[in-house]
Amino acid sequence: MKTTHFRRLSIVVCASVALSLGLGVGAQSARAPTASAATASATPSAQRSVLVMGDSLSAGYGLAASQGWVSLTAQKVSKEKPGWRVVNASISGETTAGGASRIAAELKRHKPSVVVIELGGNDGLRGLPLTQTRANLAKMIVAAKAANAKVLLIGMRLPPNYGPDYTQGFERTFRDLSQQHKTAFVPFLLEPVAFDDRAFQADRIHPTAAAQPKLRDHVWPALAPLLK
Repeated sequence: MKTTHFRRLSIVVCASVALSLGLGVGAQSARAPTASAATASATPSAQRSVLVMGDSLSAGYGLAASQGWVSLTAQKVSKEKPGWRVVNASISGETTAGGASRIAAELKRHKPSVVVIELGGNDGLRGLPLTQTRANLAKMIVAAKAANAKVLLIGMRLPPNYGPDYTQGFERTFRDLSQQHKTAFVPFLLEPVAFDDRAFQADRIHPTAAAQPKLRDHVWPALAPLLK
């Protein structure tokens, strides 16, 4: 990544840790909008589901319910992929351990045909062991596949002050898991806006409402082929 991006990430990392631990600017711990708020109004039983398991970046932290990239994706799905709906089960502050503990219940509840996993950022910001993050993500992928769901894994990157071994290993974790389990893959969710400070809220962590369509459009090419 560019030096300017490294610098910006280094500045926000302390605030990111505060958010992930529920400190500082009042991190949200409530569940993100459910199917009724994030999908078309058609009867859920008549549709196939995309289940999104993510953290604050997918929960729409600091945004209205309709503004986050997941909600925007739901709107796009309702127009372009009839018969599909999007269920957003993302939670601000979520770690891979939290996702791994919830995945079975969410699969049972929503019976998704596609599962989008956008977790790991809070693990990295806390410096948790990479083996732990990898194991939790693998558990989620395996569980989703066992439930006959296709998987889209969305990766994250860390600032350089965590050291090259950890940051490179963190980034490699997502790529290796995707290759091992043959999932669809987006290497870095924030890639379209990472170099633009104006694309972030005052906390300098979470993208603004104006930036969310770029995230939607970044994820869409990997998601759309799964909606068949």
